[in-house]
Amino acid sequence: MQRRRFLVGSAAALALPAIARAQASRVLRFVPDADLASLDPVWTTSYQTRDHGFMVYDTLFGSDSQFRPQPQMLDGAAVESDGLTWKLSLRTGLKFHDGERVLARDCVASIVRWGKRDTFGQALLAATDELFHADDRTIVFRLKYPFPLLPEALSKTAPSMCPIMPLRLAETDPFKQVTEAVGSGPYRYKADERVPGARVVWERNPDYVPREDAPSRTAGAKIANFDRIEWAIMPDTSTVASAIQRGEVDWWYTPPADLLALLKKAPGVKLQVIVPTGTIATMRFNHLQPPFDNPAIRRAMLGAIKQADYMTAVNGENADMWRDHVGYFCPNTPMASDAGIEALTGPRDLDQVKRNLAAAGYKGEKVVLLGPMDIPSTKALAEVTADLLKRLGMNLDFQAMDWATVVQRRVKTDPVDQGGWSIFQTSWSGLDQFNPAGHVFLRGNGRNAAPGWPTSPKIEELRDAWLRAPDLAAQQKIAEQLQLQAFQDVPYIPLGQTITPTAYRADLTGLLDGLPLFWNVRRS
Repeated sequence: MQRRRFLVGSAAALALPAIARAQASRVLRFVPDADLASLDPVWTTSYQTRDHGFMVYDTLFGSDSQFRPQPQMLDGAAVESDGLTWKLSLRTGLKFHDGERVLARDCVASIVRWGKRDTFGQALLAATDELFHADDRTIVFRLKYPFPLLPEALSKTAPSMCPIMPLRLAETDPFKQVTEAVGSGPYRYKADERVPGARVVWERNPDYVPREDAPSRTAGAKIANFDRIEWAIMPDTSTVASAIQRGEVDWWYTPPADLLALLKKAPGVKLQVIVPTGTIATMRFNHLQPPFDNPAIRRAMLGAIKQADYMTAVNGENADMWRDHVGYFCPNTPMASDAGIEALTGPRDLDQVKRNLAAAGYKGEKVVLLGPMDIPSTKALAEVTADLLKRLGMNLDFQAMDWATVVQRRVKTDPVDQGGWSIFQTSWSGLDQFNPAGHVFLRGNGRNAAPGWPTSPKIEELRDAWLRAPDLAAQQKIAEQLQLQAFQDVPYIPLGQTITPTAYRADLTGLLDGLPLFWNVRRS
């Protein structure tokens, strides 16, 4: 079987200018999990930035409902020289929001910038001997060795997607933020209407030319049926629940578990699972600073984790909505296994963990836990961790903040007494942990890794071997070895899998699976 088969605010936010009823039908009001912390989907792995990115930027390839890459900004791709040369041809008529034509040189610079930060992109660039534009419409990869996953890399939806930017923006250092959002996608970002902590606005791009194919996740036609997309930032969940029942908002991405029964009975509201692989909660350590620069201390922490405690805190007692015994790959996918899982499923003994921490060298160093309070699920994860650290006798400094602040803070590599951090929690789409290629937290490439910056030559060696594996059986064997190594190096700790429906007004149709996509959706 081919390898690619498995790749896969407040109430004030509603106080908007008056809009006539006829106009309102052309506005989609959406409540995300958190505010938009950055405009740059290369600089951060924040899902809100990724979702913004797919509205503003287009991609060379899209990913369809079967997780297969399809040409998106491209007419097609030609593979030559036994897989060592790829020639990608741009569609005609593509324009950026500033009116400039999309040229192959823009795409080359965008790929290079993205590839220096993204895990899959790094693998692609490592396989690339030369990347250049042959003319205004032709992008050429000359490879050191065959890399058949090239379309999968350029079509990935997990952070970070590969956004095609104008050359002037794509030349920005990938470790610095692009603060201007100019793409060629179906919506244009309205910087003049941005209200931090309250509202984000995009408007339909009248110059966007959709493909003729049927919409399928991020592939095919991207039909913008609304003139405006407005995100209402509303941290209070009861306010959102009331607003969606009254029709003041149209779509609430992730309602908390304790409100699902209410919304299920609410007239005019529908619930639907659009991400069947769910989300996987994680505890991420800072590997640069004490105490978690010590792998023995990270391993000792494994014995304290009870995934069911985290999942119950997030989802309640309904076990249909969550799963424990989760390892380093998404459950029920080809790379998932039970290799080493006893580290998380064996008897939990906190007194023994305390002794293990002391034996590993923990001497009371401060542990700064970043706790986002505006996302109910992540807030619950942080609170469970805070309680656990106290029971373990660790020197906890719990710092409450909103998610946007966490996104900015977690990039700091400073010691904890100079504004650094020790632990934060976040959740990843299960698709992001399908395999080693796109698994952001399962990297061991040090300062080039995502915040946390683990260093593990063995993890990197196994990942490279997986990318070159000849078949599925070989990939699965390497994935088992990767999971065993992860339980030794502990780049992070998996905390369980949640499967949560999204909530929307019953007059909306056309929601696509995979992530919140704002094309194809219409009001009946």
